[in-house]
Amino acid sequence: MELSELEKLVQAGEVDTVIVGFTDLYGRLMGKRCDAEFFLEEVARDGTHGCDYLLTADMEMEPVPGYKIANWESGYGDFHLSPDFSTMRLASWLSRTALILCDVQADGDHALVAQAPRSILRRQLAAAQELGFDVMAASELEYYIFENSYRAAMEKNFQDLKPAGWYLEDYHTFQGSRVEKLNAAARRHLRLSEVPVETTKGEWGLGQHELNVRYAEALAMADRHVILKQCVREIADQLDPPMSVTFMAKFAEDRAGSSCHIHMSLWKDGKNAFAGTESFGPVRGSSTFGSFLAGWQAHAPEMMALYAPTVNSYKRYQPGSWAPTRLAWSQDNRTAGFRVVGRDQSLRVECRIPGADVNPYLAYAAAIASGLDGVRRGLVPEPNFSGDVYQADELPEVPMSLGEATDLFAGSAFVREVLGADVVDHYTHFFREELRAHHAAVSDWERRRYFERI
Repeated sequence: MELSELEKLVQAGEVDTVIVGFTDLYGRLMGKRCDAEFFLEEVARDGTHGCDYLLTADMEMEPVPGYKIANWESGYGDFHLSPDFSTMRLASWLSRTALILCDVQADGDHALVAQAPRSILRRQLAAAQELGFDVMAASELEYYIFENSYRAAMEKNFQDLKPAGWYLEDYHTFQGSRVEKLNAAARRHLRLSEVPVETTKGEWGLGQHELNVRYAEALAMADRHVILKQCVREIADQLDPPMSVTFMAKFAEDRAGSSCHIHMSLWKDGKNAFAGTESFGPVRGSSTFGSFLAGWQAHAPEMMALYAPTVNSYKRYQPGSWAPTRLAWSQDNRTAGFRVVGRDQSLRVECRIPGADVNPYLAYAAAIASGLDGVRRGLVPEPNFSGDVYQADELPEVPMSLGEATDLFAGSAFVREVLGADVVDHYTHFFREELRAHHAAVSDWERRRYFERI
């Protein structure tokens, strides 16, 4: 939506609120609601501000010590939030509301704050452009739907919730019809909010579904990913009676995990640079395709924390679970961490490692940095794997815990080179604080196991 369109809607009384937002380290949308007239008179021209603690707070919004960019010693000042007008749109699912995403900048010189998720992706997209490439991407997001409201789920301590489905409904259209009050509303409102939708479908869990939106340039797609999650959650909350959804990577030990499969390709001069005639086993593609795939796979272990950023993320990686446990690439093989799909202009790499809890800006940045290193160095991918990757003991495993992944991330010279030492130190502290909080918590599993019998 152009600014002139917003002005007309405001004058007509059809929009009176503008949400100005950005994502924190978890990928949550943070920001403020502006009076629409104030937005047009002030914020559209000058931007606005937000407390710099928002890039250091934990899940409970508590300020976490130990960060350099914001702390008690510096007084927790402000960031400058600069609206990106290419992201401005109606938030159709909210009453008389528009939404715009921002870049996080230093309050003084308005330089991009390096540690902000959107800044990290911007840096890698600039690196791709230096090599003459645009990056196209798409996220496939899965989520569980429950008949309980968010408030009721919290009051039940998130236990014994009622899933929206009662049998595995992967691709079932009949069972899927029962949650159309949510999914159909999400498809409609996303489309009306300029997030083009492809499909929704039932998934391999009780009440589990997937919503896919059209691929786009990587920054625009990461923005769509964030808006999709916000839209689906808020629609669920607005239903009568209200429902809830979760994007946890692994909601329950006896349920399938929820993934975020990332599709990506490089483009040049409006065409897919992966298209070509070179042979990579059963795949025909360009040397650029092969090298990008090789780099993406080679650097997956040290970038793992950006694909799987929570303690819960690693519960997905179980054999026979549709989540990858080993690193290999294969043509159209859902047991592989890297699944190559499409051909010619649709040829792309699908990374099946990330879960639905991923921050898209960080995951996309990790993928691009890794793949571009392969292109620069002319890496050649390992041979295509054919068969059940779960049974291939000779293949390397994905890192299986946040602690292991964080150590690889923090100790990688490559990651420090491409992301910057300040970014690596910031996110290393973030991941280790998540681990510290987890280690200090007493779980239901522990109470069940030890309360009586220890």
